[in-house]
Amino acid sequence: MKLYNTLSRNIESLVPINQPTVTIYTCGPTVYDYPHIGNWFTFIRYDLLVRTIQASGLQPKWVMNITDVGHLTSDADEGEDKLEKGARREGKTAWDIAEYYGNYFTEGLKRLNFLTPWQLPKATDHIAEQIDMISRLEAKGFTYTLTDGIYYDTSKFPSYKDFARLDLDEQQAGIRVATNPDKHNPSDFALWKFSPKDKQRDMEWDSPWGQGFPGWHIECSAMCLKYLGETVDIHCGGIDHIPIHHTNEIAQSQALTGKPLANIWMHTNHILIDDEKISKSLGNSLTLEQIEERGISLEAFRLYVIESHYMSQSKFSWEGLSSAQNRLLRYKNFAIKRFQADPSDTQSLPGLDILTPMQEDLNTPQALAIIEDFIAQSESKLSNRADITAAIRIIDDILGLNLNASSDISDDQKQLIKNRQQARADKDWQRSDEIRNVLTQQNIGLNDLGNATTWYYLS
Repeated sequence: MKLYNTLSRNIESLVPINQPTVTIYTCGPTVYDYPHIGNWFTFIRYDLLVRTIQASGLQPKWVMNITDVGHLTSDADEGEDKLEKGARREGKTAWDIAEYYGNYFTEGLKRLNFLTPWQLPKATDHIAEQIDMISRLEAKGFTYTLTDGIYYDTSKFPSYKDFARLDLDEQQAGIRVATNPDKHNPSDFALWKFSPKDKQRDMEWDSPWGQGFPGWHIECSAMCLKYLGETVDIHCGGIDHIPIHHTNEIAQSQALTGKPLANIWMHTNHILIDDEKISKSLGNSLTLEQIEERGISLEAFRLYVIESHYMSQSKFSWEGLSSAQNRLLRYKNFAIKRFQADPSDTQSLPGLDILTPMQEDLNTPQALAIIEDFIAQSESKLSNRADITAAIRIIDDILGLNLNASSDISDDQKQLIKNRQQARADKDWQRSDEIRNVLTQQNIGLNDLGNATTWYYLS
C-alpha cells in the first residue's frame, strides 16, 4: 500500500513497524458544537484508510482522540477554550457540552457506517499523562514559565521548522499569528495554561505548576504515546494541522523520545462552499441533519465524499450531492439483483478489484470508475448471484456504503410481477400495464429482458 507522506512530500510504501499490525493515530473532533460536513469529510477519509489497510490483510490499530478541553479559539494560545465558549453559548457547564457533543459524534460514526476505532480516548481522561509529559519536557529543559502558563521553547528543537517548512524569520515579524509578546519566540506554544485568577473554570486541575488545564497539542502527543507507543505507522489530520498542531506534536514528542512521532503523515484537504473553507466562524457550515432535511441519505453523503480524492480541494454543492444520491441508487439497484439472479446462472461477471486503486494513495475516483464499469456489465443480463454478492461485499468492506442492507421486495409484489409475466404471455397488454402502474406507485420499476423481468427501486 502506498500513501503520500507529508513528511517527505513523496508517495511512499507503507512498511509497518510490527507487521501485520498498523498503528494509526487520527486527530478527532473538538466537541464544543455539532461537527460540520467539512469535519465529516476528513473523518470519512480516515475510515477509508483504515478499511483499505484491513482489506489488504493487515491489522489496523486505530486511535482517534476526542478533544474535550484545551483547544483555544486562537492558534496563538489566546482566547477562550472552545468548550468553555460552548458552555457560555448554551448556558450549560463545559462538562455538559463535552458529554452531549461527544456522544453526538460517536453516534455519528455509527450513522455514517464507520469501522469502530480501537480507542476513542478523551483529553479529560488523560490529564495525568499530559502532566507527566510536560514534567519530563521541563526536566529536559524544553519549557519556560510565563504568567499565563508553561510554554515549549521551540528554539531548543532545531528541526522545528522542517516538517511544515516554516519560515521562522517571517514568523518573527508577526506574520504567522497574533502572539503573546512575552513568549521567547513567536512559534512557542502553551503546554499548560493557568486558570484565571478572577474566576473559576468548569474544567481545571491541580498540577505541579498550579491550577490550570492542558494545551491542545500536548493531549494528542500524550494519548498517542500511551496507546500506540513512541512511533506510529501513520498519523492523520487535516492540512490545516500541518503548520501548527502537527508541527507542535512533533516538537514535543520527539524532544521527549528522540524518535520519529510517525513514519507517514497523511493530510486531507479542505472542502469549500462558495470558494470558502467551511467554518463555523464564517457561518457556512452544514450538519448531517441539514443534509437529511433535503431528503439526501447519509450513505449518499458518504459516497459524495468518496467521489473526490482526499488530497483534492473539494467544492460542495447540493447538485453534486443529489448526483451522488442518484449514483447510490444505481449501486443499490445492482445490489438487489442478488434477490433475482439464478444461483446456477452461467453468465458470470468478472472479479471486482477496487482494492488496487485504493492501495495507490486511496484513489477513490478510480475505484468508483471500476465499480461503474462493473455495474454496466451487469445491467443487460441476469448475472450469477454469487458474483453479485461477492462484489457487494468488496464495495461494503472497502468503501462502507452498506449496500448489503438493500432489501428485497415483498412476496405480494413478487406475485404481481409473476402475474404480469403471465399477462404478457397471454398478450393481455392492458392487464400488464395495470400491474406495472401498481408497482410504479410502490416505487418499483420493471425491466423486461426477453422472457425474464427484473425489478428495481425508482428512488
